[in-house]
Amino acid sequence: MLSRIVSQGPLRIRRVVTGVDGDGHAVVVSDGTAPRFHDFASIPGMSETLVWETRAGQPIPETPVDPTVDAQSMVPGRGATMLKIVRFPPDAVFADPSFDPQAADAEQADAQPGLAELFESDNPGMHTTPTVDYAVVLEGEITLELDEGRLVPLAKGDVVVQNATRHAWRNPSSEPATIVFFTFGP
Repeated sequence: MLSRIVSQGPLRIRRVVTGVDGDGHAVVVSDGTAPRFHDFASIPGMSETLVWETRAGQPIPETPVDPTVDAQSMVPGRGATMLKIVRFPPDAVFADPSFDPQAADAEQADAQPGLAELFESDNPGMHTTPTVDYAVVLEGEITLELDEGRLVPLAKGDVVVQNATRHAWRNPSSEPATIVFFTFGP
């Protein structure tokens, strides 16, 4: 099972960024792989890419400078936004005898500053972010877990509007699931 998940390969997102040239015309200022990505070594099959972020109070520049490279938190602050794409492996990865939860926690702390600290130590995966999140399932199936064990099964094309509520993402299927998250710090 783990070898099949790992064989999915890294999650690389082509990102096209537009801007304005000296004549005031819309142009492509960059076209390539979004540079802020992480393939989790301690969680086989989990991968995420920070595609873009906006910061509160900053105007949109004519020629944007990539804000993802020096992002300090994976949770947008008040008035800021983030676009992330995350691939979740099946829950079986976490039940595998080779899974090391301490290594996974350490890697998440490094790869997901601001977000990793919000995960509950006594209930793995559960967390609350102070954001409004629009989550769109791009591929696979995944389950949204809410308080009191409430489970909401989701499939490709389904959309969740997450209003700063306690939740977790569970993948009881045998295949990875990929979700795009647009998060807004109100």
